[in-house]
Amino acid sequence: MFETLSDRLQAALSDVRARGKLTEDDVAKAMRQVRLALLEADVNFQVVKSFTAHVKARALGAEVLEALNPGQQVVKLVSEELTTLMGGAARDIAFASKPPTVVLMAGLQGSGKTTACAKLARHLREEHGKDVALAACDVYRPAAVEQLVKVGRAGGATVYEQGTDRDPVDIAGWALDQARADGRDVLIIDTSGRLHVDAELMEELARIRRRVKPHDVLLVVDAMTGQDAVNVAESFAETANFDGVVLTKLDGDARGGAALSVKAVTGKPIMYASTGEKLDAFERFHPDRMAQRILGMGDVMTLIEKAEQHFDEDQAADLERKIRKQQFTFDDFLGQMQQVRRMGPLTGLLKMLPGAGSLGIGNLKVDDRDLDRLQAIITSMTPEERAHPEILNGSRRRRIARGSGTTVAAVNQLVKQFGQMQKVMRQLQQGKMPSLSQLAGGR
Repeated sequence: MFETLSDRLQAALSDVRARGKLTEDDVAKAMRQVRLALLEADVNFQVVKSFTAHVKARALGAEVLEALNPGQQVVKLVSEELTTLMGGAARDIAFASKPPTVVLMAGLQGSGKTTACAKLARHLREEHGKDVALAACDVYRPAAVEQLVKVGRAGGATVYEQGTDRDPVDIAGWALDQARADGRDVLIIDTSGRLHVDAELMEELARIRRRVKPHDVLLVVDAMTGQDAVNVAESFAETANFDGVVLTKLDGDARGGAALSVKAVTGKPIMYASTGEKLDAFERFHPDRMAQRILGMGDVMTLIEKAEQHFDEDQAADLERKIRKQQFTFDDFLGQMQQVRRMGPLTGLLKMLPGAGSLGIGNLKVDDRDLDRLQAIITSMTPEERAHPEILNGSRRRRIARGSGTTVAAVNQLVKQFGQMQKVMRQLQQGKMPSLSQLAGGR
């Protein structure tokens, strides 16, 4: 996400990063490049103007120009201002003291609103342990109710629906009564969208709002529409008085105009971001982490959180014991690979590493199908072969290649790399530092 913006901003700041001393002209030149980068990313013009003026004023202060490393101080300032621009601190749903907490979801057709309802339900269940119900109040879009039932149940939520023949306001009221009777913690209401902002849409939202008195109204906008998303958010802010934004399709947004403009234009924070098609590709929006990722500084906290969610402590302890005893097998390798894959696409994980851009891996495209092939090779081995790869002679390797739909060369390469990995582990266990060629998989 935000590849274009990230590349342009990092290029704009590369010169000041390297300088041991900065002049006013250096700062002015850098801010002109930052301004161009933001405008090309479809950030609102007034937002860009205010942002660059603020950064420039701070950058010309004594704490920067007289600093030991002024270039790094300017980058730090840009990171801080980006964080402020996108809303400052991360926010989450505030749960009502007397459940259910009612969340009203609004947005245009095509913004991903219905799927966002299911993703939010899953998030609240997984992260907060809440019992969540969904109310199907989009009675106009064909198959909207069926879609919510399907994705809602996949997200672990109960779905309240009465078809498409009733008034959505009545359905919302009935669903709230059901949620109270069933003791649900949260009720998320999926409302109707339109192809554009119109009076009918706003009036229906207002009627549902009066009926259920939601604790939070969230506006779902498509990040890939850039400035149009900001215009939609501004229109809703004027009439619907929403509390926060859910940005969808953030993984496909190379520019970042919506993410950097919404808070400044509407005054409403981005609370959640949808970063992929799967239901678990949904997270709280952290402005500080996003700013660091944009500037190529990585996102270690999100990486750690993903690891904590998907890695089993007992398995990790068992793996450590096996490594110490030099008993690491192909089964262990496969288990670790599967746990890493549950964290998300490897391309996205690599970008969270600090300095990924400067190391040349920030834009590295990792094809997850390569991992599928590795998994196919390993699962085509017998349990004995996975535990003792030294028995893998020519005939066994040909059989594995046929069983996995790969080639003997691919099997040979995996076995060689696994042997190299075991060798490195033995050296580390003995307190020896392996050579760079060994770490890179050489001889």
